[in-house]
Amino acid sequence: MKAIILNASLKHGDELSNTEGLAQEVTDIYHKENVASEMIRLSDYNISYGISDDMGGDDEWPLILEKIKNADILIIGTPLWLGEKSSIATLAIERLYGSTSLTNEDGQSIFYNKVGGAIITGNEDGAKNAAASILYALSHIGLTVPPNVDAYWVGEAGPGPSYLDIEHVNEFTKKHVEMLAYNTMHLAKIFKNNPIPNKGNQL
Repeated sequence: MKAIILNASLKHGDELSNTEGLAQEVTDIYHKENVASEMIRLSDYNISYGISDDMGGDDEWPLILEKIKNADILIIGTPLWLGEKSSIATLAIERLYGSTSLTNEDGQSIFYNKVGGAIITGNEDGAKNAAASILYALSHIGLTVPPNVDAYWVGEAGPGPSYLDIEHVNEFTKKHVEMLAYNTMHLAKIFKNNPIPNKGNQL
């Protein structure tokens, strides 16, 4: 199996990303359980605005979409800004939505039989709001969302340390990382052997 994590950080290149730091804890579990994973920092790609799988020109979304097509698990990771998911996370969701007209061999959305999750970091409130937005969007376009697949960490209100600045282990966050990893793997394995029947849900 394979998992793709879209890191919607506003940081570029090898800049330290707290979202990537938390996502790495999930990929460590995937690696231990022999699930391949790839993390894509979206800010390093030229992703055009639009509601389509390919906007043409120098749009690099099709490169990312091809990786998603070949994955069993899709996780969107985002920082919080003003209590909301990042603008890049919104852009990715819009492009995913624009790709729903593509179908698998059974005439279903290409996102059928894939499992979704969300990872969120920040030092302000908004984690559950961002998770609700991301997980609904993934479900709406055809992915299946297992229980407890929103792993997040937020510090105290106002300016303060970010996730990678802390030295202690947050047991709540650690437990949700584990539930996200194992619940997405479990359901993805089920879909490998028992895909959703195509009766009544072809596009």
